[in-house]
Amino acid sequence: MQKISTCLWFDTQAEEAAGFYTSLFPNSSIGEVIRSGDAGPGKPGDVITVAFQIEGRDFLGLNGGPQFNFNESVSLVVNCDSQEEVDRYWEAFINAGGVEGQCGWLKDKFGLSWQIVPTVFTQLLGGPDTEGAARAMSAMLQMKKLDIRALQNAYDGG
Repeated sequence: MQKISTCLWFDTQAEEAAGFYTSLFPNSSIGEVIRSGDAGPGKPGDVITVAFQIEGRDFLGLNGGPQFNFNESVSLVVNCDSQEEVDRYWEAFINAGGVEGQCGWLKDKFGLSWQIVPTVFTQLLGGPDTEGAARAMSAMLQMKKLDIRALQNAYDGG
């Protein structure tokens, strides 16, 4: 167990979300599921929490009710090594009911924000050519799903 992990507050979909997330990422699994007993909360058998790992990182899904919703102030970043990986994650989230955002951001069907980011993008923004970095940033601001070739072309001046 990690010293610090992330708790995600859902209304009633923690188990569904954990199943969805662990199906998308390799090296992921569902751990302990805690259910209500006769004393509650909720009906006996209702899921209270579900522990899961995504790529070795610990998460806890909590069915806490409708009082709180996710917003863009917290997002999970998926660092992708190729355009194929960017496309795969982007399409998996969108095709499952997610909503596209700008600049590589999207919201999944549960309302959680994700950033699907090619690792090369940080190299382009931090590269030695500051004008190229500005062009790459400008190109990124026009995109929804990030396009590595277009970002590289912008950095290169093309």
